Amino acid sequence: MVWGETWNLAMESLRANKMRAMLTMLGVVIGSACIVLVVTVALAGKQFIIGEIEAVGSNIVYASLTTPFGQPTAMSDEISVGDMEAIKRGIPQVSQVAGTHDISMPVGTGEGARPASVVGVTQGFQQIRNLLIVSGRYFDDGDFITSSKVCLLTEHLAKLAFPYEDPVGKSIHIGNLSFVVIGVFRERVQTFGQTEITTDSALVPFPLIQYFTGQSYIKTFYAQADNPEDVPLATQDVGDILRSRHRPGAEYQVQNLSSILETAKNISLALTVVLLLIAMIALVISGIGIMNIMLVSVTERTREIGIRKAVGARQQEILYQFLMEAVLISGIGAIVGVFIGVMIPFAVSTVVELFPDIGNIAIPVSWGSVLLAFTVSCATGVLFGYLPASKAAKLQPVESLHYE
Repeated sequence: MVWGETWNLAMESLRANKMRAMLTMLGVVIGSACIVLVVTVALAGKQFIIGEIEAVGSNIVYASLTTPFGQPTAMSDEISVGDMEAIKRGIPQVSQVAGTHDISMPVGTGEGARPASVVGVTQGFQQIRNLLIVSGRYFDDGDFITSSKVCLLTEHLAKLAFPYEDPVGKSIHIGNLSFVVIGVFRERVQTFGQTEITTDSALVPFPLIQYFTGQSYIKTFYAQADNPEDVPLATQDVGDILRSRHRPGAEYQVQNLSSILETAKNISLALTVVLLLIAMIALVISGIGIMNIMLVSVTERTREIGIRKAVGARQQEILYQFLMEAVLISGIGAIVGVFIGVMIPFAVSTVVELFPDIGNIAIPVSWGSVLLAFTVSCATGVLFGYLPASKAAKLQPVESLHYE
């Protein structure tokens, strides 16, 4: 059997019916492009969601004292700076710890005193919560040691308090104390409500909270594990240490974001599977189109098949000729569809780069999806092209020559 001759015959047949061949390819183009785009969208969405959660702190354990309804709590039950230091020393997997105590206080703005959240923070809070310093600086060791009356403001609060000037270095009243603004900050990502920082918040060194409240306990404690894999063990150890250092009746809520992260991954996987099934349906429909067109082609070319068999063409050669036509239709359609599926993400990435305000959104193209789209599309051509090819190969020469 001469493969070159089979190839030429298949190409001549497609060229003779260009419009029909292109319309048949259209379904394959759509199906293969859908596979690439579905996987690309799923990967981009998964990376974005997981990136947002990890930026909040997928390796963070946070704890607080819980107060059961109707049960009193003692001051000794509260989480202390000593507890924080004991956890850092006692858990090898913990690389950083921090604590906060937030209260509502009036803060002086250009519109008068405005209620705001004043958050006393310990060292390490910026690293754990991924705070972005927009201008100025964060607290240094001296600010905590000397209990300096310095603060950082959220962007919104800074604009309210100093609408027409740079707030860094200016004084602001928090309660009945005057603070020097040393920086403006914002949270790097959305925190899904897992934060004490609001739109109008001011950070102050933790020791100053005692001046406002008369107490210096920690409301929310944070521990950062070295790796996300260490989070379950660190969560358990943090709870054990807190319970061991306080009376038996004290209850502590110790949590992490691993469950949210795992849920996001499962949702992304389920969405990917559903969208892939839809893309596969598109390919099946295109395969049925290929089969229908090929069956029509076999009927139209019955005399041609009879002549070829009469001059010596074997059944196998006829089979391969029509299979080759089906593979060419699906293969060329797959190449065009894959090209479209790859170029769209590149075009979108280019547009996203032109608008930084949209955010850092990565649009990865999975080359595995490219290979999958091409392979499945070609397999669709072979699978649905086999029946018409087999029908053509089984035609009897005498009957074919008499066909009108």
